[in-house]
Amino acid sequence: MSDIVNKLWGMCHTLRHDGIDYGDYIEQLTYLLFIKMADEKGIELPENCDWETLKNKSGTELTDHYLWVLQKLRDEKGLLGDIFAQSMPKFNNPVNLKKIITMIDAEDWSSLGVDVKAQAFEGLLEKAASEGKKGAGQYFTPRVLIQSIVRVMKPDPLVNKEMKICDPACGTGGFLVAAYEWLIEKTGGAIPVDEIKRIKENTYYGQELVARPRRLALMNLFLHGLKPTIYLGDTIYEPDRGERYDIVLTNPPFGTKGAGQIPTRDDFTVATSNKQLNFVQHIMTILKKGGRAAIVLPDNCLFEDKAVEVFKIVMEDCNLHTILRLPRGTFVPYANAQANVVFLQKGIPTEKVWIYDCRSNIPSITKKDRPLTAEMFADFEQCYGKDPNGNSPRIDQGPEGRFRAFTIDEIKERGYKLDIKWLKDDTLDDPNDLPEPSDLIAEAVSELEAVVDELNEINNLLEGEL
Repeated sequence: MSDIVNKLWGMCHTLRHDGIDYGDYIEQLTYLLFIKMADEKGIELPENCDWETLKNKSGTELTDHYLWVLQKLRDEKGLLGDIFAQSMPKFNNPVNLKKIITMIDAEDWSSLGVDVKAQAFEGLLEKAASEGKKGAGQYFTPRVLIQSIVRVMKPDPLVNKEMKICDPACGTGGFLVAAYEWLIEKTGGAIPVDEIKRIKENTYYGQELVARPRRLALMNLFLHGLKPTIYLGDTIYEPDRGERYDIVLTNPPFGTKGAGQIPTRDDFTVATSNKQLNFVQHIMTILKKGGRAAIVLPDNCLFEDKAVEVFKIVMEDCNLHTILRLPRGTFVPYANAQANVVFLQKGIPTEKVWIYDCRSNIPSITKKDRPLTAEMFADFEQCYGKDPNGNSPRIDQGPEGRFRAFTIDEIKERGYKLDIKWLKDDTLDDPNDLPEPSDLIAEAVSELEAVVDELNEINNLLEGEL
């Protein structure tokens, strides 16, 4: 995939001379990849919108036909029209469009075994980020991590005929795609005929703030044969629309960018400008009683003052049964934040919190030399157990082990702070084996972001008194 991304990125430089910036280029790529992959998968598109018709043209006939195809697809009813909403061609030079079509045509994209458009999208964002443009991380959660979360959460719509699965910060749809792929693997693709329509049309939901990743989410799920509902809008500042879900799988966007304003929602008990904590409160609202959630959260969301208030309420209303401390560098190169996955079930108060430390005395993740692998989470999955609600028999491994239980009384004694560490991290003592500087900086940033959040709260209070 990296070779393909490099090839696509090389074309990006060519197109800049045609007045196409990298964002527009990525968007045009997604249109063309979608049409190509629809052809590979035998998915029928409107007449004359197919790949063969497109690739057999050249010159101004090609650019005219490409414009017509996008117009035709965006005027379609239903999901296709949603996918291609407001789509416009950006190619001024038909030679450049022909080059990209030829390059795409040379690959059998469906055989690559990955979520191709999202992978290409993320790879190009990474290239752009390395050239000084930031923000790629807002769309990215490592697939290895997503798949591990999905395996323990078991989002199986066959066990509940009304099951709805949601990612309220869905980006390019990675969690929703993985949830469906998990179901296909579990059933061997043999979903009962009378369940197919319900599962494909009324099971997978999401919301995304930015139009481009939402478009990718719709494309990815459509190419899996699904008709999802993916809303475009701001999850935490819009009013609750009243929909309730059985499973929430999500990685809310990290960082404080855009923070500062407290949402005016009656269902948010704690007034805070921290985006991630507001996502936690939103998830508390949208989960059905008995529903379960897995939420990726940065370290500061487990210990800052407002986090304490939020998680006190969460643990009164939910069984927050498991926390996974993720390895340093999990989100490199997209973001340096140190993070955790919080697992909970709504409707049962917390009696015990189990924490798995997948960080201490573990070398940092790097893009090339030590990438994230499924094996890194294998022991966690075994410790988690087969019950997706965290009720499997578990063994506390003691002060020297990675998996430990803490009673609610112990949590209360800590002031509801959940950043619990017990293993001595030898890598911090050995000057020859220190974490990467970027990881140490990320931990410092997490602490500073907590301070920034608290200063924002003070500022909001002061403004409220003026």
